[in-house]
Amino acid sequence: MMTYRERLLTILKGGQPDRVPWFGDLDYWANSLIKRGLKPEDFIWSDDYIQWHRDLGVGFYLQGYFPWIQTFPKCEVKKWYEGQRKYTEIRTPLGSVRDCWEFIPTSFSEAPIEHFMKSEADIRVMKYIYENTRFEPDYQRAARRREQVGDQGIVLCYLPHSPFMQLLVVEAGVEVVATTALTAPDEFQDLIKTMKKAFDQASRIAVDSPAEALMIPENLSSEMVGPDFFEQYMRGFQSEWAEKIREAGKFSFVHMDGTLAGLLRQQSSVGFTVLEALTPHPVGDIKIEDFRAWMRNSESIVWGGIPGSYFTANVSDVEFDRHVKHVLSVMRTEPKYVLGVADQVPPDALERRVRRVAELVEEYGKY
Repeated sequence: MMTYRERLLTILKGGQPDRVPWFGDLDYWANSLIKRGLKPEDFIWSDDYIQWHRDLGVGFYLQGYFPWIQTFPKCEVKKWYEGQRKYTEIRTPLGSVRDCWEFIPTSFSEAPIEHFMKSEADIRVMKYIYENTRFEPDYQRAARRREQVGDQGIVLCYLPHSPFMQLLVVEAGVEVVATTALTAPDEFQDLIKTMKKAFDQASRIAVDSPAEALMIPENLSSEMVGPDFFEQYMRGFQSEWAEKIREAGKFSFVHMDGTLAGLLRQQSSVGFTVLEALTPHPVGDIKIEDFRAWMRNSESIVWGGIPGSYFTANVSDVEFDRHVKHVLSVMRTEPKYVLGVADQVPPDALERRVRRVAELVEEYGKY
């Protein structure tokens, strides 16, 4: 019988393992257990975290790790907390920008309620920040993972988002990005180019890291990014770095965890080794058996299949088993799939559901 690592590497290299690989993102669940006092503070970076994956029968690959330190040598950065809100202010000779992220205890997550870039007027400050951004390698944790992971999986690190998605997801929000791109296209494009110069530094550091696989964590959903924005602002960055990852002898991933129908054709044509966290019907908008028909690149591996909500009591045991069996019936037709969570096991997950997947893969996942 193959190990989790052997199954995954066989698929990534174009071969066929003994059964469909099963790899799950447990990071969100683990962090909620830490915040509830059920796991120690250092759990995620300890040997026990990998052992937890072994005990649950889950392959390991993801820990949300950017292998660099980012600094702003010509800017003043101030951070503070007010209750559940975390503020960051960046002061420059051209002015200041501030964001705020609020932690939501009921969901063990945080979200932005104020972005750095609030309008076209902030572009000049944002450009100054990125013109004076520096990145330095921080490989200690990646090296530690190489020692820990053993036969349970692989070591994966992140590149930055593409500049467009960094603005959309983190620093400006969809409304400001869409408005600025349409009303001030030259200035917006200039900001994107400035950000890319900075992100190229971080991307090179990531590709040179001890990681075996590299992910651009785009968090793509096609109701936010359609084909036009993708082609104009994202394809170039993704294509360049997917190729550089390949040249480094490593495997390239892109994270696409939202609606798929409006963008899967474009995203699949870039040439990533893996399209990761794809969410199928009934939570997503494309059935698992139709994924391939929507993809332009037949060589890319589809990774995902089990919506996060399926690990909770909101879904019955009968429906959970039915769904996973159906997904496996598609995935075992050819070695171009990895069974995964779309996109994370949530804080209210039932442990028995996570354990159940390995049992179902054992029984129904053989090619």
